[in-house]
Amino acid sequence: MLEFNFNPFPVIETERLILDRLNETDVKEVFEIRSNPEIMKYIPRPLAKNHEDALVHINTINENIDKNIGINWAIRLKGDPKLLGIIGFYRTQFENYRSEIGYILNSDSHGKGIVPEAVNALTNYGFKELKLHSIEAVIDPKNYASEKVLQKCGFIKEAHLKESEFWEGKFLDKVIYSLLEK
Repeated sequence: MLEFNFNPFPVIETERLILDRLNETDVKEVFEIRSNPEIMKYIPRPLAKNHEDALVHINTINENIDKNIGINWAIRLKGDPKLLGIIGFYRTQFENYRSEIGYILNSDSHGKGIVPEAVNALTNYGFKELKLHSIEAVIDPKNYASEKVLQKCGFIKEAHLKESEFWEGKFLDKVIYSLLEK
């Protein structure tokens, strides 16, 4: 069965990006992202109401890293400490060598190729270092920008689940994309 060890924390570099560990100094940017209804509209999670909510989110991420059950990276441009977004692996099925990739980015960084660059770096890390066999992404079918990113990164649509999740009084569809180790 698959096992993770994130100690020491793996910093990943791409041509333009540094993916490093989220910390408490990122609370302002995490709050800005997680409290923005436009950014969060396709993510069925509560909006952050204050910096304390953002700090709880950061601490939960770091606890999962410390327990080796999930990992998230802060997305930053090289040479700039400002947090642009978060990307990571969630809901790992250790027995199936499969994990879900998820990402979120501040509005100012949309449309600049940052997410595809980070996704490609993470899928490479997931297959080579974590020994995953498959990586999935679960998105809202109306999130066309995310769908485009996944297709650009080689993900294939596996399923469209109708009304499979109940959120805020409504049943929501979700689409699953996946990428197999080559």
